[in-house]
Formats: sequence, structure tokens, C-alpha cells
Amino acid sequence: MIDQAKVRVLLLESIHPDAVTRLEANGYEVESVRNALDEAELIERIDGVHLLGIRSKTRVSAKVLEAANSLVAIGAFCIGTDQIDLPAASRAGIAVFNAPFSNTRSVVELALAEIIALTRRLTEKNSGMHSGVWDKAAEGSHEIRGRRIGIVGYGNIGTQLSVLAESIGMQVSFYDTADKLALGNARRCDSLDELLESSDIITLHVDGRPGNAGFFGAEQFARMTKGAIFLNLSRGIVVDHVALREALTSGHLSGAAVDVFPKEPKGRGDEFVSELRGLPNVILTPHIGGSTEEAQSDIGNFVATKLASFVQEGNTTLSVNLPSVALPVQEGMSRIGHVHLNTPGVLAQVNSILADHKVNVEGQLLTTRGEYGYLVTDISGDYAEDVLEQLRAMDQTVRLRVLA
Repeated sequence: MIDQAKVRVLLLESIHPDAVTRLEANGYEVESVRNALDEAELIERIDGVHLLGIRSKTRVSAKVLEAANSLVAIGAFCIGTDQIDLPAASRAGIAVFNAPFSNTRSVVELALAEIIALTRRLTEKNSGMHSGVWDKAAEGSHEIRGRRIGIVGYGNIGTQLSVLAESIGMQVSFYDTADKLALGNARRCDSLDELLESSDIITLHVDGRPGNAGFFGAEQFARMTKGAIFLNLSRGIVVDHVALREALTSGHLSGAAVDVFPKEPKGRGDEFVSELRGLPNVILTPHIGGSTEEAQSDIGNFVATKLASFVQEGNTTLSVNLPSVALPVQEGMSRIGHVHLNTPGVLAQVNSILADHKVNVEGQLLTTRGEYGYLVTDISGDYAEDVLEQLRAMDQTVRLRVLA
């Protein structure tokens, strides 16, 4: 059992103060670090930590999880979780939570702002004005009304962008490998090539799974219509930036906006290196798609609440790696959380052990997900330590936690 007054929390990458406040309100000891940590640094700091909070730059590898002798949950204070070794976390019975909805609006608003800026050539006009050049010509400057936006990845961000883009007069096409319902008048494309060849603007909203590395390169840029605009606010590894620079300098593309990069500096003030620096028709932003005060506050509260709820109640609702279980709390009960391999007979075996020790079950909920199951059991009255020892000794047991 974790003593609530002794829960240690390590938050990295300047996670919003609202998360600190939320976790400290539970009596947790919270350490907040400004920058990301590399693998060696994190291994050194993870000893005795119960809850780990990160954003996108810190990688939580299998080696880190192996060294995490007290860790029960990880909070990704962002959308993506590809920076975490999820299979290793599941094998250790460590729950992982993220914020799949909190910053979608921020990302969408940035994408729309950049589309307008590039379509109106605001970057070049602004640069000219700062250099003392008055260039009032309308050549190459367009309205976005009536232009077709092609959205690659029709998830939470892609669908919201679809709705807002249509509401301001754009035509919308999208491509997704999964079967997704088109919203409004959006048109689904049967292939990526179809989308590229028919859109004035291409914007990527895909995840950073290893299979997406190098997903968008010279071949895809060549298929885009001449004079099109390209945006990537998803993951840096999915785009070949050398190929993007060539498409821009050759004049095939009229502009680009990039918020994410294959290699990003660890902290504020570090030098940023990219093939795209110095191009007048490119907007470069330092991975700030979700970095608005509103979004970061929402994320801080949302993920911190999920972490606290897991520690106190064993609630795994919206966990990205463990089965979803939310059993209502009953006063005066002891609660046992049991992560196990998903094989037949686990529930019967657990209840047989409890029955043999005359332990009364007051509430119970079991859910499975792939190769793992998660069982939460509320019991009344006293029980012998032998009960827990037998449950831990089960061949299927991954992790057993006593919550109250």
C-alpha cells in the first residue's frame, strides 16, 4: 500500500503549475524540473518516484522503467505517448495517461492562423516592412475561402480542423488509414495520392509511431499541386526536411509551416538547428501547437487528476495502455487492484483465494484489453497478509496494489 502522504511525484519539462497545485492538494511531494531529462539522467532520478509527469521531449524507455522501483503511473501532459515504451509499461503494470482532448483547439487555431498567414504571404510582407520595403502588390496573395484543405489524419485535431475550416468557407478533404466518419461536407479520399493531387493546402495530424518515420518525403511533395502550402504540427520524424526544403526552394511549394522537428533542443534558449532556417516563405515555431495558457492549464488539471485518481481509487479510465476500470468508491472498504495476464480463469482463481480466507467481496469489476486484464476488488473486514501473498504468487499476476 502507498502511503498517500509519502507519494513522490517528478514532473519534467515545465509542466503547468496547476498540475503541481492539484497533486500537492492530495498531500503528495512534488518536484518540478524545467527541462527534459535524457535516459541516463532519468534513470538516476527515478528511484523512489511513484508518479512521473512528462511532455514530448522526455523518452521513457524500457531501461528507465526497469530502474523505476516505485513507479505506479506516468502522465504524458500532451497528446502523444510515442515517447513512452508502452509495452514495457504494461508489462510492469504501470498505467499511462495522456491528454487527448485538452489542447486540440490550440493546435487547430495555430494551423488556421498559419494557413491564412501563408496564403496572404504575410511572412514576406512582414519581413519586407521591417527592412523598410513598402510592397503593396496583391500578386500571390489569396483568400482561403474556396480553397481546398487536405487533412492527413482525421483524429481529434483533424476533425476539429475540418469543422472550423469548413465554417470559414474552405473545402475539406481528408485521408486516414482508419475508417472515419466525414463531418459536415468533408470528402474522404481513398488514397493519400488522391488527397495530395487535389488539395491547395496539406496539413499533417498523424502520430509518431515508428512506422510513420519518414512517412512524408520527396515523392509526396512531388505529388502535391504546384504552389500548394504544407503544414506539419504532428511529429517531427514523419517529414523529410531536406526534401521539404528542396520543394520550397524549387518553387514547387509556395510555403510551409512547421512546428515539430526530428531533433529538438532540450530546453529554452538552446540552439535550434534545421534545414528550414532562413527561408522567407516558411513559418517555424518551437513545438508550440498546444502551448497556450488555456491548454496547458487544462492539461495540467486533467492529467494530474487522472494520476491522483489512479493512486487513490485504481481508476484507469482513459489509460492508453491498461484496461479501463472505474469502480465506485465505497466507504470503509479495502480495495485491491490486480493487473494480470489475460488468460482464462483468473477471476475464479482470485475469488477462490478470497473465499478460502473467508474474505467477503463487496464490489468487483474486471476488464481486459489485449494480453492484459485489470481487476479491482472491494472487500470488507480484516484479511490476512497471506491473502496478498497468494494473489501476488499467481502465475498470471503482473502487479498487485492495495489501495485502501
